[in-house]
Amino acid sequence: MVKSEENSVDRRNFLKIAAGSAAALVASAPRVGAQENSARPSHEQSSEEAKKVDAPATERTTETSADNPYTQGMATFVSGLRYEQIPKEVIDRIKLLMLDSFGCAIYSVDLEWSRILMRTLQQLDSSTSCGVWGTSLRLSAPHAALVNGTLVHGFELDDIHRLGVMHVGAVSLPSLLAVTEIRPGMSGRDFLTAAVAGYEIGPRVGKCMGEEHIGQGWHSAATVGVFSAAAAAAAALRLTKEQTVHALGIAGTQSSGLMAAQYGSMVLRMHTGRSAQSGLYGGLLAANGFTGIVNVFESDYGGFCTTFSRSHDRFNLAELTSGLGARFETMQVSLKFYSCVSSNHTTLDAIRAIRARRSFSVDEVDHIVVHGSQVTVDHVGWKYRPAGISAAQLNLPFCVATLLLDGNVFVDQFTAQKIVDPVRIALADKVKVVADPDIMARGSEFRQMVRVEIFLKDGAVLTETVETPRGSERSFASKADVVEKFENLAGHVIPAGQVAAIREAVLNLETLPDSSRLAHLLTKQ
Repeated sequence: MVKSEENSVDRRNFLKIAAGSAAALVASAPRVGAQENSARPSHEQSSEEAKKVDAPATERTTETSADNPYTQGMATFVSGLRYEQIPKEVIDRIKLLMLDSFGCAIYSVDLEWSRILMRTLQQLDSSTSCGVWGTSLRLSAPHAALVNGTLVHGFELDDIHRLGVMHVGAVSLPSLLAVTEIRPGMSGRDFLTAAVAGYEIGPRVGKCMGEEHIGQGWHSAATVGVFSAAAAAAAALRLTKEQTVHALGIAGTQSSGLMAAQYGSMVLRMHTGRSAQSGLYGGLLAANGFTGIVNVFESDYGGFCTTFSRSHDRFNLAELTSGLGARFETMQVSLKFYSCVSSNHTTLDAIRAIRARRSFSVDEVDHIVVHGSQVTVDHVGWKYRPAGISAAQLNLPFCVATLLLDGNVFVDQFTAQKIVDPVRIALADKVKVVADPDIMARGSEFRQMVRVEIFLKDGAVLTETVETPRGSERSFASKADVVEKFENLAGHVIPAGQVAAIREAVLNLETLPDSSRLAHLLTKQ
């Protein structure tokens, strides 16, 4: 009994340290440098050399360019990035991307899975360090990051980097906002800089792994996403290059997330939240001298790339640092204007274009064939069976049926009644998704390209090809469209005056003397 009580006390003390005292931990963080331990990694030492080296008192390691050039390259970028180095077009774009993510999060607070998560964490956590967006709830920094990341991805409305195959805002912003609250005083310019660091790193890891990563069943937002979250936190905490290497290594070993979650589970929504939380832990722990895997990308055994690809060659390390600091992946992030997985959007755009040319009724449709990549077939082309809202949002035939019946695929189209509607399901059964060799031959950049054929009962065949969806990097939304979407979503939950205040704060972030003001605005007062 005494042992049990001691363990309970230990756990409570740990939670108090991790949650309530995070600001003190950050303030007292030592700077971890290579000079603190000159011992080489054990795999470089011969047995005789190993005998001559005293065992270190800690688990600290050095970083050598021969072992981890790509990890170091990313860390150098994150730790050295300054506001003045970022092109104006990137600053303008990331403000719109952030505004979109905040709207997605605020809309999601009243969803069932969001309420369950918040209620559960309230039972575990009495800390009040950080706010949960769109609510008056306050939790510890890690738990707030978990909830806020979950909220952004709460209803399949958030952004997507198509080539990196990941949701960037949902993993980057929660860890960043948590730092602003436990370490007040960060200027709006520094906030924007840290956000860009996060938006740049994760997509490059996704591109390194390629579309095969999600094809193997990994949810990239949950696996790759930890690196965006860690980069944003590291930049916000002003970590050194060496500390940032460790932050990435700490985050990388926490990486996980299974795509089977798409078949109706609530946990799919939480994948981005876990990434945000893991990245925040990476930054905070590294700030205090905790070490991670210094060659998290390069390691032949147990490294991120070799382990998740199950190979030594089905990834491209060069993508990690290619153009870093000169070509901004932030500009490649797309926004969604349908409330469903991004792989469905090109097909929905194609059908809208066909209908604009030649109106037809649902009763006229004999069947529909969607030609796309193998990833599209595997990811969204499966036979629809009612298994929850997330299954409906990630199923292409269901979304096609919904567009044909309702004329839109947005938040009002996914209700408990509609996802089991027999008319909708029967129409979804008329949609077939097939792999097209010609589309696949064009490479991963065209993985969402589709050629849609609508066969009518009178013998007519209506066809449309779409390479990238509306809101994509090739056809990015206007500022007015992004603001309208934000106001629509946020207006479901918070007063119009607060919606306007958030909008103005985000669009003028570079003028904010303290970005914790934004964190305050995002919560109910």
